[in-house]
Amino acid sequence: MKPTFTIGIEEEYQTVDPVTRDLRSHIHAEMIEKGKMRLQERVKSEMHQSVVEVGTSVCGNIKDAKDEVKKLRRDMIALAKENGLRLASAATHPFADWRVQEIYPDERYKNIVEDMQLVARANLIFGLHVHIGVEDRETAIHMMNHARYFVPHILALSTNSPFWLGMNTGLKSYRCKVFDKFPRTNIPDYFPSWGEYENFIKLLIKTGCIDNAKKIWWDIRPHPFFNTIEFRICDIPMRMDETITLAALIQATVAKLYKLYEANQGFRLYRRALIMENKWRAARYGINGKMIDFGKQIQVPVRDLILEYLKFVDDVVDELGSREEIEYVHKILEMGTGADRQIRVFEETGDLKKVVDYIIEETEVGVAETAAPVSEQKVG
Repeated sequence: MKPTFTIGIEEEYQTVDPVTRDLRSHIHAEMIEKGKMRLQERVKSEMHQSVVEVGTSVCGNIKDAKDEVKKLRRDMIALAKENGLRLASAATHPFADWRVQEIYPDERYKNIVEDMQLVARANLIFGLHVHIGVEDRETAIHMMNHARYFVPHILALSTNSPFWLGMNTGLKSYRCKVFDKFPRTNIPDYFPSWGEYENFIKLLIKTGCIDNAKKIWWDIRPHPFFNTIEFRICDIPMRMDETITLAALIQATVAKLYKLYEANQGFRLYRRALIMENKWRAARYGINGKMIDFGKQIQVPVRDLILEYLKFVDDVVDELGSREEIEYVHKILEMGTGADRQIRVFEETGDLKKVVDYIIEETEVGVAETAAPVSEQKVG
């Protein structure tokens, strides 16, 4: 059965005080409740009360996904302002202190904090998750095995967390280093079949490591409840267009790998330890470093690898109707990732509050409703 390659996108935003520019809880979850009234189940609370998550419905193509993400962002920006807050889209806050953040009063989060203690409390990070519909579970596990190779490339393009606790960390994605303190994170191992993956999950449940497969927090995983492959590697980018280009690239990656798989060609499988070397480089340098080309056994500038990557998926892009959206990758290479731009603002101003202001501005780029052409506007 050929996968549908449907798209689902989840974004996690910061709620920021417009005066102090620090993170602020959404006042007794008032904002979440109002959000649910307007957007139903597309708005969710997260463990920390200064995090709000939105998710699209299942979208048939990238154009529909873009429309939904744009509307969700627009509505959440308006809702934040109504509650005296601002919405900011970055994977860490430049100077907020996780030690003073309130935990959302929910049994699930209480259990996570009880289980993981300080590791959970310190997990004040914001990600982008992209689901791609692969309905057959056996196919899904093979797609995950092959797609692991591209996870560092995708991370490099999304990097948007250079600051932590008021310090320039020297990394483009410090979020990765905060999250990998959790168990069952990072790049997964290779699984020869769906049956072997299921046996692994059953063993963890039987031995009390997890109560269900949702506590597998890998950078890419078969979703335990939906028939999707979920890419969890990305920092939340600042601009909506960055989110959309990443989702389009992820969809094209799965579609291309399936095309090879269907033709019994496949993509070369690499060991987890090797892919982790590239993940570290992506987190440290973003698009401005080098990663390893394992086939040639040499280091190659990430920018060159990204251009190669775009060529690799090119023959499925028109079929998916996502050429325009994927083209935005070139814009990221030109202007820099969110991390590059945050660092630039800090170097120019020396003020992390100005960095927060910049993030808030960028979060709103491209989100406003386009006015209808004059010919379509109603005359009083």
